[in-house]
Amino acid sequence: MSVKREADWPDPEITPQHSSGYAPAMRFGVFTFAGVEMDDRGAGLPAPVDRRYDNKTVWDTTEQLIQLGVTADELDYESFWFTEHHFQYEGYEVTPNGIQLCTWLAAKTKQIKLGTMFNVVPQWHPLRLAEDFATLHNLSGGRGLLGVGRGTVPREVQSLSPFGVSIGSHDNPDQMDADTINREVFAESLEIMKKALDNETFSHRGKYFELPPPGIPDRGETVKTLTLLPRPLYPYQIWQPITSPPTLEWVPRQGHSAVFWNQHHSFIKRFWDRYGEIWAESHGQELEPSENRMLVLSVRVGDTREEAIESSRPGHDEFWKFLGPYGWSRGYAGTDGKPVGAGLIPTLEESIENKTWVVGSAEDVAEGIAFYRDRIGVDYVTLFPQFAGDPYGLVEDQLHRFREEVIPLL
Repeated sequence: MSVKREADWPDPEITPQHSSGYAPAMRFGVFTFAGVEMDDRGAGLPAPVDRRYDNKTVWDTTEQLIQLGVTADELDYESFWFTEHHFQYEGYEVTPNGIQLCTWLAAKTKQIKLGTMFNVVPQWHPLRLAEDFATLHNLSGGRGLLGVGRGTVPREVQSLSPFGVSIGSHDNPDQMDADTINREVFAESLEIMKKALDNETFSHRGKYFELPPPGIPDRGETVKTLTLLPRPLYPYQIWQPITSPPTLEWVPRQGHSAVFWNQHHSFIKRFWDRYGEIWAESHGQELEPSENRMLVLSVRVGDTREEAIESSRPGHDEFWKFLGPYGWSRGYAGTDGKPVGAGLIPTLEESIENKTWVVGSAEDVAEGIAFYRDRIGVDYVTLFPQFAGDPYGLVEDQLHRFREEVIPLL
């Protein structure tokens, strides 16, 4: 696969202004978990599995999310990201096909880039995912962002994977061997996708896929190669989360852009710099300090720090009640500076201390983002402004406040 950097984009209508030298102005995206509004969000009861939302409530959430994307475009945010999750009657993440929603939103917006954080690759046939992304990318005029990941929830992966693979987590430690298979299927699927997206014809023989299958008759011959239609008319970027050392070593070598989230600031710094080193070793070119890298931060702006903390706590605690069993806290650091392991359910104060959540007045939030700008050189930050169960009116207000009160301070 040829490495497609933003600076190579030929069309000035879609080329980011920073691409010819990385001007210091920061860019901001928006990402939410697409959750249902919850009046009872917070620590303690109800347990996640005790909630069950009906189809109309879920669909109302989808329409609210679309409107949030329109608002983000009107406010000149750089990107808007959906998520892909399935079967979540608990109401946490209710958008099973981010690519379809991106395509619908592309018709309602003018300039914002659109992606899924992340398409769970082992749940797809790689050629269907490649076709759907190419369709989005072309219809949007090159505004598609290809986010890829391995998954979080065994309920989804095992039900949808063509191979019935699972994913290992703190919630199901007996499935750790299945996690190895998940990695293999993920890597081979991406190899197939890039072959299909980047070439007129392709074929593939691997451990899990043989494309085309041997012996298919076609007009008196047998099929030897396939051609993906459509293919992208515009250069594209692949974005992948980096949360572990093996992934860190793999992503830059593949030419993928990196997403960093939910890790202690010292771990972010180490991974961020190492990504640049591996890229240079693999591709023979040095990256700018923030090039091909994005930082996601949970952000809440209030009139005062105390007000922002009070507003954040219920959604923060619900977020961790949901994701704690899947081991998301392993990116946090303890008092000794080492990873705390997968069992922690952090308090809001611990999240603020780790600098994964930036909560406070406009000045506090600007200071928290400037910390990363000065420490790692980041110029692309994606906001996570909707904590689990938060009302959409609150989230829309946060987008306005961040644009009007925080960005001028940066």
